[in-house]
Amino acid sequence: MKIDKTTPPLPASQIGEIAPRSPNAKPANGTASAETSVHLGTASAQLRSLENSMASSSVVDAEKVKAIKQAISEGRFQVNSGKVADGLIDSVKELINASKSGAA
Repeated sequence: MKIDKTTPPLPASQIGEIAPRSPNAKPANGTASAETSVHLGTASAQLRSLENSMASSSVVDAEKVKAIKQAISEGRFQVNSGKVADGLIDSVKELINASKSGAA
């Protein structure tokens, strides 16, 4: 079966976006409505501030990555298998605990 694209694509305003209402628009039931006001509080400002500070900070320590690359290329880098195993076990324990608390 062949699928043809016979209809033009929807404009962006119809895909997951809501077109802004005109200031004179009336509700569907024909009654006049009062203006609506929304107050997000201080949590919104705190989240925005946190987001901005996180966006400007680096997630990766470039100097540490450079040092590790240098150590690997020189053959000096040694993996502590015990520490890796302990971290893996801790991660699995956290996953198990999270799935138990989520199912309860």
